[in-house]
Amino acid sequence: MKYWLRIFGVLVCLAGLGRPASAGTDVTLFRLYMLDGSVLTSYGEFARVNDRVVFSMPVGGKPDDPRIQVTSIQASLVDWLRTEKYTASARYQRYAETRGEEDFRILSNEVALALNDIALSSNREQALALAEKTRRMVADWPRTHYGYRQNDVREILSVLDQAISSLRAASGATSFELSLVAMAEAPELEPLATMPNTREQLDQIFYVASKSRGAERVSLLQSGLALLAEAGATISDAAELRRSAERQIREELAIDRKYQSLSKKMVSQAKAAASRASITQIERLISRIPKEDAKLGQQRPEVIEALNDTMQSQLFAARRLRLQRDQWLLRQSAYREYQKSVGSSLLLLVKNQNALEAIRRLEGPPPDRLIELRHQLSGGAARLERMRTPDYLQQTHELLVGAWRFAENAARARFEAIEQANAAAAWEASSAAAGALMMLSRAQAEIRSLLEPPRLQ
Repeated sequence: MKYWLRIFGVLVCLAGLGRPASAGTDVTLFRLYMLDGSVLTSYGEFARVNDRVVFSMPVGGKPDDPRIQVTSIQASLVDWLRTEKYTASARYQRYAETRGEEDFRILSNEVALALNDIALSSNREQALALAEKTRRMVADWPRTHYGYRQNDVREILSVLDQAISSLRAASGATSFELSLVAMAEAPELEPLATMPNTREQLDQIFYVASKSRGAERVSLLQSGLALLAEAGATISDAAELRRSAERQIREELAIDRKYQSLSKKMVSQAKAAASRASITQIERLISRIPKEDAKLGQQRPEVIEALNDTMQSQLFAARRLRLQRDQWLLRQSAYREYQKSVGSSLLLLVKNQNALEAIRRLEGPPPDRLIELRHQLSGGAARLERMRTPDYLQQTHELLVGAWRFAENAARARFEAIEQANAAAAWEASSAAAGALMMLSRAQAEIRSLLEPPRLQ
């Protein structure tokens, strides 16, 4: 029992070491060290996204409530070895000031509870398993906690190793395992960054602007102008900086207009060529893009990328239209032959549209006209169904057959409704007439489209 009390004493002593956790809520400032020696301040964590580093940069305001602008810079410009070294130091210090002591206290309590259970356990095998599990948890703790208090963790591991050795000896084990653990070392600590002053913020704004282009550059320069206006006479070269920012903004906007004009002109020409299925003309336009971009100084790669994507989509549309038109030429004689073969049937349905409309509205036609309609429509759908049509005309033909069959049903149901003065049958006829008119309209539209060359959708 004295042995376990000594272990508890060690844990209590370790848990009490260190300073109390700080309740600080201020944001950690990180540094991005550039290969050219410049240093940028990141308000909070930065993120590496593909070939860019996205971070929040202070651009004015009060030190305790700064204005923040999200911006980015090329990852290849960053001294990553130096940046990551400082980042590890800042994260460690921030953790130590906020959660470090509390997390270590929780770890110590968990170990103490485990050792208490081990001391009270009458099953030595279970006690040994619990001790080994606790040791693994403690050994892994520094890795997930920035290497915080790793020396104290080593002492806890030493205590656990003694406990495990004692339990193994008590169980009669004659062989022992030596567990080597690679501890996560605490980083080399560096002084934490402080909020840059107005001059430093201006220098950082203009530095990042010099490495940016387009809308991002304009936005940064506008933030620089706002900060200059806020600083007033405290910046000795404010007038020069203001003129430079305004000049650069004008230049960027002029470049934007030129690229917008280029994109609009080339896309318009590509669409016109695509509507004619002129593949060669679109390919020529695409080959011109690098030359036009070079004339403008290759200032907007994202615009050129989008323009290339648009031109490729127009090229795809032109190639598809060319295939459709060639297909149409191949089938043109079949389309015309089909129109001739169904022309009389289609004309008959068209002539009887007024009668079908009357049936749909439940107001006619007169009985003698209805009898004539039934006679004209009788057997027409069956005759159309017996016609042989190519597979590519089957859908259109089914519309015509359906229109005729609905028309037959409408005339029959209307006649029965009149004979029996049956309102339900009249409504059934109305529905059939509506179906006939709808399918007839679609069949007419499809036959017309078959006779015309395909157009770009």
